[in-house]
Amino acid sequence: MDRERDRLEQLSRIGVLVSVDDFGTGYSSINYLKRFPIDILKIDQSFVQSLNSEVDASIVRAIVSLAHSLRLKVVAEGVETQEQLMFLRSLGCDQYQGFQFSPPLPAAQFVDLVREWQRDEDEQSAAESTRTVSKLFATR
Repeated sequence: MDRERDRLEQLSRIGVLVSVDDFGTGYSSINYLKRFPIDILKIDQSFVQSLNSEVDASIVRAIVSLAHSLRLKVVAEGVETQEQLMFLRSLGCDQYQGFQFSPPLPAAQFVDLVREWQRDEDEQSAAESTRTVSKLFATR
């Protein structure tokens, strides 16, 4: 374990972010959070898929709270519905993955998708800045 921790620390020092995937299942132990230089917890999709269960919703709430108290980012995997997204946002989840946004894509299509999102964001920002400028001029 010491050798693995040393390697992860070396990677961390050069800017590589370390994630624990599928947190809450299998081998993803809470002990990893204190032994390794972790940056991101990825909540397993099995919890996200059953957020309508009070138990799973409570587990997700606890994971987000634990991660944030340790100053870690939280990624929710398997977000497929607007309801799941809204619940996760209400908890302060930092990032989301899943079909709510896009199915898995080949690299070229992913680049096109990101460019489209960026273009939409740029257009929205430009429209908002125009409205702000016009409000400023209207008050003079």
